Amino acid sequence: MTVLSIIRDCLDALLHPSARYDALTRARHRAFMAPRLLGSLAAFAAFPVYLAMRGAPSAIEVAAFAWLIAPILLSWFLSRTGRYEGAHVLSSLALAGLIMAVAVTTGGIESFAAIWLVVVPLEAALSASRRVAAFASLLALSCAGILILVSQLGWLPIADTSAAERGVLMAFGVASATLYAAGLAFGAESLARTSVALLLREEERYRLLARNMSDVISRHQRNGAVQFISPAVEAMLGMPVAQLLGHGLFDRVHVADRPAYLTALSDAARGDVRSVEFRLRRERVGSERGQVDFIWVEMRCRPLDQDMGGDATREADVVAVMRDVTDRKLGELALDQARDAAEAADAAKTRFLATMSHELRTPLNAIIGFSEMIAQEQTLMLGAAQRREYAQLINDSGQHLLSVVNGILDMSKMESGNFEIASEPFAPRASLIHCCNLLALKARENGVDLVTDAPQDLPVMTGDPRAFKQIVLNLVANAVKFTERGGQVTVTAAVSGSQLVLRVSDTGIGIAPDDLKRIGAPFFQAGKTYQRRHEGTGLGLSIVKSLVALHLGELTVQSRLGEGTAVTVKLPLVYMPPQANATDGKMSDSRASESKIATLMPVLRQELQDHPHDQVQDQPAPVKKSA
Repeated sequence: MTVLSIIRDCLDALLHPSARYDALTRARHRAFMAPRLLGSLAAFAAFPVYLAMRGAPSAIEVAAFAWLIAPILLSWFLSRTGRYEGAHVLSSLALAGLIMAVAVTTGGIESFAAIWLVVVPLEAALSASRRVAAFASLLALSCAGILILVSQLGWLPIADTSAAERGVLMAFGVASATLYAAGLAFGAESLARTSVALLLREEERYRLLARNMSDVISRHQRNGAVQFISPAVEAMLGMPVAQLLGHGLFDRVHVADRPAYLTALSDAARGDVRSVEFRLRRERVGSERGQVDFIWVEMRCRPLDQDMGGDATREADVVAVMRDVTDRKLGELALDQARDAAEAADAAKTRFLATMSHELRTPLNAIIGFSEMIAQEQTLMLGAAQRREYAQLINDSGQHLLSVVNGILDMSKMESGNFEIASEPFAPRASLIHCCNLLALKARENGVDLVTDAPQDLPVMTGDPRAFKQIVLNLVANAVKFTERGGQVTVTAAVSGSQLVLRVSDTGIGIAPDDLKRIGAPFFQAGKTYQRRHEGTGLGLSIVKSLVALHLGELTVQSRLGEGTAVTVKLPLVYMPPQANATDGKMSDSRASESKIATLMPVLRQELQDHPHDQVQDQPAPVKKSA
């Protein structure tokens, strides 16, 4: 351990607690105390030697040595109070007092001590306080003025020193003042070097943080202009910092988010802490012609602590911390989509139960009611004609029930990907005419005019004839069902390029725009589920949509509420089945889709058990056979 380290440790032990945790403040306190304590102690150690060589001291010499107590007292004051500026003020007063005492007794302004007045403001400059330096300068000027004044008025005592002695004293005064000033200069240089080293260390620390933090730190004016932005923005936006200064960052904010961005900065400039999320345009890495995309950024901003110069109306700059929250936004979007899907699934279950409860209970009531009447034919004395009629009604109800179940199973197969297309050549015109003839009776009963327009030269097409008939039957049956009495349903077929265009239009009730977006969803029917005016499961158009997709065709629906609906189906004349690519994931999806019906069937059975068949009226209304 060196002598300097021992002295440093002793000085650090004398420091006030408020100066021990800041390196620059600690250096200033140490620079104030060290020369005063060491100088005073050295002078007191040399005082006996001086007396032995000099003899009895003069009044001036006694005053000079007495002044050596002042630096020790000043160091004690700083050590106990930590008031650095106050210690410098007291030091200036003590030095000026000593200079005045010596100068008054040795010739006034012409005294060798008067030169030391120059040292007073130089010493005060080490305080790094403008107030202390100004006070010391005024004090030195005041002391000089007093010495000049008392010299002119002749109030000074007559000095008994010779010219040679005065010359020696003047040389001593100049030399000692010069040495003291040199010591002050070295002290100032040491403090400046310490300050620069600490500043560089702090800059390196903050530079390390700014360069290695994933978050972006920036400084803004109230209008959004960027004064500083950390290098982390280069990784975030893929462009250099220089292009983002000024209004470069604002230009990359999404147009729809710019008001929120500027509002947050403006509120923060007035003293509030704000947080805002907005989109920033980012350059794609390796993109051509500046292809860009947008990322979501969260920005927290607050006013920057700075000296406002006493102007309360002036708004401070804003410091902001930006973070890329794109992954979180995507997660929120996925969560919203999952929530919407869950709500849609719940609504689909509700529609399924409501629809199936009606569609299954109606034929089951007829089957159970008429079978009970046949079982009690002796009591009711039924004739042969009535038994045949009831048996026919039971058969019709059973066929209707079977068609409902087949529709559900077909839909399940299509969703699971197990519905196979049996492709073969067939004549579409013959199939179309046959389907329209099947539904002609139903159209006449409903008072609807069914018009078929199929040219004789329709070419033979390759596809699944059974699926084609099901498409036509479902579309025409839907059009007839939702067309009021006196309306018209038109079925046309034509060839366009390599496609067969089938169009089924009606003048029926039409579909609302909100419902039109959901047309084709399983079990969905336009209008309110519990206020149904038309029977059906809601699977017809959904099956059509799936069959058209399996044939690699297109389906479009155009409708206006109260004016009618037009459904256009485009099927390729030559069906080319896609190559099978059954993966484990698809097989899992298939099994999951097939299990939907299996999951819902117990619910249906419980629904039927909770609602037993209705009481049969004495004269049950006959159930008409539907297509």
